[in-house]
Amino acid sequence: MSDVLLRVRDLTKRFTTRGPYRRKNEFTAVDGVSFDVRLGETLAVVGESGCGKSTSARIVAKLMEPTSGTLEFDGEDITHAAGARLARYRAKVQVVFQDPFSSLNPRHTVERILMAPLDYQGIAPKGGRRAHTRELMERVGLDPDHAHRYPAQFSGGQAQRIGIARALAVNPKLVICDEAVSALDVSVQAQIIELLRRLQRESGFSYIFIAHDLAVVRQLAQRVAVMNKGRIVEQGPCEEVFRAPGDPYTKTLLAAIPRINPAWDRRRRAAR
Repeated sequence: MSDVLLRVRDLTKRFTTRGPYRRKNEFTAVDGVSFDVRLGETLAVVGESGCGKSTSARIVAKLMEPTSGTLEFDGEDITHAAGARLARYRAKVQVVFQDPFSSLNPRHTVERILMAPLDYQGIAPKGGRRAHTRELMERVGLDPDHAHRYPAQFSGGQAQRIGIARALAVNPKLVICDEAVSALDVSVQAQIIELLRRLQRESGFSYIFIAHDLAVVRQLAQRVAVMNKGRIVEQGPCEEVFRAPGDPYTKTLLAAIPRINPAWDRRRRAAR
């Protein structure tokens, strides 16, 4: 297990809401979740909307505190990291969000957006800001001459590439993709997935890939964790889970994948 980068154990997150007559109601969004992310691998966390997968990702990214459980990153307990320890952790863990336009400041140029993580960490890029910006844009397939443009001047796929470049600016060890391709057209999805694979091959970092589309997950992930109602109901190597799912919920998700072979689909429905 020496290759484990992130170890999550018994992660729980409860929210308190107020109902009629100001009564307090407690809602458990994440309930005892445990998983590992190894060096250089992609772990997909899948499930329907509201199952707790994005909440789990936000806790791992330290965007919210867990109610209970532990997070261990690179051998260090960072469950309640704060101050300088939290800043160092955030340099190693970056997030690519679902909607690129809402996660990019519309009043900042691409160059300023890509330099923001370095400014936060107090890092001066070698060769200067302009050279670093050009390098990042080239890595994600954007024209470096467009560094002084604003997010609104790019398409959805190009804007997501800016978000990916921003995540890579501080050379992270773990990148969390929170539904990073679900808002894109199918053809653009394929391009972004291929980009994510290429970047991983080049840099060797790990992904946590949050998604609800198992067809997309199969193209990118080595292991998958299936979440339902705040719990992980099944996890394992992608091919094993897809070939022989053990949980009824996983079988339901797999049955919902569109098929292009009508005869195969009829046999599948008859068997079910």
